[in-house]
Amino acid sequence: MSARPRLKSLAQQTIVITGATSGIGLATCRMAVQRGAAVVLVARNADALRTISEELRAEGGRVAVQAADVGDPDQVDAIARTAEESFGGFDSWINNAAVFVFGRTDEIPLQDHRRVFDTVYWGVVHGSLTAARTLRSRGGAIINVGSVLSDRALALQGPYSAAKHAVKGITDSLRMEFEEAGLPISVTLVKPGPIDTPYVDHARNWMPSVGTRNPPPIYDARLVARAILYACRWPIRDLYVGSGGLATTLAGTLAPRLTDMVMELGARPLQSSDQPAPTEQSDNLHAPRQDNAERSARSTGQVRRSSLILEAQINPVATLMRQAGDTALTLGRDALRGLLRGRV
Repeated sequence: MSARPRLKSLAQQTIVITGATSGIGLATCRMAVQRGAAVVLVARNADALRTISEELRAEGGRVAVQAADVGDPDQVDAIARTAEESFGGFDSWINNAAVFVFGRTDEIPLQDHRRVFDTVYWGVVHGSLTAARTLRSRGGAIINVGSVLSDRALALQGPYSAAKHAVKGITDSLRMEFEEAGLPISVTLVKPGPIDTPYVDHARNWMPSVGTRNPPPIYDARLVARAILYACRWPIRDLYVGSGGLATTLAGTLAPRLTDMVMELGARPLQSSDQPAPTEQSDNLHAPRQDNAERSARSTGQVRRSSLILEAQINPVATLMRQAGDTALTLGRDALRGLLRGRV
């Protein structure tokens, strides 16, 4: 069995981030640079990479870029070469790239099913195996961005749910195999709930005449970035972001049939909107699109900026103390109100 991997401080790390030009990936790149890390930005769109790298360098960031489709293992190998040439290697590798399809599973063309798996599942496999070849000798972290859909499928997101289930399976397998082989590699699966990213703006939609949206509650992408960078620094098995997603996972475990029925009733209304749906010319399933945005263009502003469940995982003592303090404050306030009422 391996010893617990020793991970460097973020300011001493070089971090590879796939899916770096929007959403969670972009939020993570910006936060990593703010914390002093060198970053290798990876995405399909070379123009978007150039724009973001210029922004980060203007802020003093140490940045390299590599245009790559993570579904192609040769292109993923090129990422590692860029990290080696630019920074002498890397310390953490984040598999974040994803594409999306909305619609009934039997109405989605097979080529779209395959494209989702090429990016979401095979991108994780290619990235993890490439990263492991370097990290097996120097040590470091592999962080795979899964989803609460790694645990519990959602109707109308069948291919994506299936791919995220597969991401969980390969992540757990790699973790066990690395530990058994004594490799100094930490492997973490991050499981966000619905996040305010351009996810909906980029998704291909096979629901005729219906716009799409993320089901609530929706959380800020920077919370996921915080979870990811925590896993770059500290070995941890899993990290949930968003209590709503964890609640769905627990419900599916404890009462699967009841959860099925509730989700069947809610799937279409909670994922439908009256906003125009992306067209095949505007989605990014088979070709990249540039927006360089962390948030969705359709965001309503109802976005949660904190996640108690994330805080409880990465800072349990402080969270417990804060909750105890809040409870004591509430009880004290209620007692004072009772005393004042008694005097009136």
